[in-house]
Amino acid sequence: MSVSTAALDQSFCAPLPVLGADVTVPLVTGGDVTYAALDYAASSPALRRVWDDVAAYAPYYGSVHRGAGYLSQLSTDLFESSRTTVADFLGCRPEDQVVFTRSTTDSLNLLAATLPADCQVFVFETEHHASLLPWRDARVTYLDAPRTPAEAVATLERALAGREPHGPALVCVTGASNVTGELWPVGKLAAAAHAHGARIVLDAAQLAPHHPVDIAELDVDWVAFSGHKLYAPFGSGVLAGRADWLRDAEPYLAGGGASRKVARRTDGGVDVEWHTTAARHEAGSPNVIGVHSIAAACRALTEAGFDRLVAREQRLVSRVREGLAEVPEVKVLSLFGDDAPRVGVISFVVEGWNSSHFAAALSAEYGIGVRDGLFCAHPLVRTLLGSEPQDPGECGAPEAEPGEGSLNAIRVSFGAGTPDEHIERFLGAVRELVGAGARWTYRTEDGRCVPDRGAAQV
Repeated sequence: MSVSTAALDQSFCAPLPVLGADVTVPLVTGGDVTYAALDYAASSPALRRVWDDVAAYAPYYGSVHRGAGYLSQLSTDLFESSRTTVADFLGCRPEDQVVFTRSTTDSLNLLAATLPADCQVFVFETEHHASLLPWRDARVTYLDAPRTPAEAVATLERALAGREPHGPALVCVTGASNVTGELWPVGKLAAAAHAHGARIVLDAAQLAPHHPVDIAELDVDWVAFSGHKLYAPFGSGVLAGRADWLRDAEPYLAGGGASRKVARRTDGGVDVEWHTTAARHEAGSPNVIGVHSIAAACRALTEAGFDRLVAREQRLVSRVREGLAEVPEVKVLSLFGDDAPRVGVISFVVEGWNSSHFAAALSAEYGIGVRDGLFCAHPLVRTLLGSEPQDPGECGAPEAEPGEGSLNAIRVSFGAGTPDEHIERFLGAVRELVGAGARWTYRTEDGRCVPDRGAAQV
């Protein structure tokens, strides 16, 4: 998953137009400033192209798979053609299914519900909670955080070789860390899994918005991702891949759409014949607007030229890392080291600062939106910070007053819609806060660090 030299020559392409690019926000110190959205890893802004496509369809909105009228037929065609668009975007194999869900979390919980009896799941402790937690009904082996890609492959191979008995097994792995942005050796992990008779699901929530994902090329069994991280609003997600476990399992939700035929029995019960297609796990009225927005985002990224977008983002990654390296008090978090390839997701801590205090000051005094906390990857962040597993700390909640240390980190993330100016403003703000301190006083309120509106300016 490397970027070609030809693509790097095109790294000065313009950012893609996104909604909110001209939104201004008030500063606690007075005045307004254009908002710098640098929290793409949580939810990326919607591409203008996606919003325009949704707005063009909205007057024709109708029920899907439910009506004979023109709008219903048009909406059904749009829904199913979106499935084809997503399959093409992911490089799906002819026999693969594309199931529409609410999110990556929903997709992985759906897959967890389809696991064969006595399936063993292998998952690194470095995963986002969406990948770490859904496997409650399976035998789970949690793998320690590796410090190199080669160690990740070797760790998985040892675990798979030692499993007993040799029944069904599933490996769950991220494509790009939501904490460090580092790319994982997905193809090699897939080869290791298959060599030991296991299947593998790729959590592509942070990979798909930043880098092409090809199921066939990576040779993974399933891919999961979320629309709200792929420049598409409205809360839809995707689970795409092998059909057999999906087809053989009970429907994820029981209801209309999942059932092909329902009949009363003479004994008073009900007989149900379930669909064997993706509809089996899409009960209820589907989110056609959300699905359409995902397909629109897939088309927009493909047409913009993913190589160009990747190359431009890599230039921004380099600029952020270089800028942060110039501030001795800043420590960037990494599993695999400085040379590891990564997407536009970078987490760090600042010596002498509570991370929530620092993030609050970036927002209140500079109009820059980042995230602080443990990023729904508590074991990983604690490992990177060198804390003990039982140490306190919650996702997004400071455990210390402003100015004191904390177990949390700060995350800056960006992508196809990020202008260079936002990166430079962020780096300038970091330098000023570290060098001169915050210009306002802050307090903790409902678990968040916020400006003290009643206080005087520092």
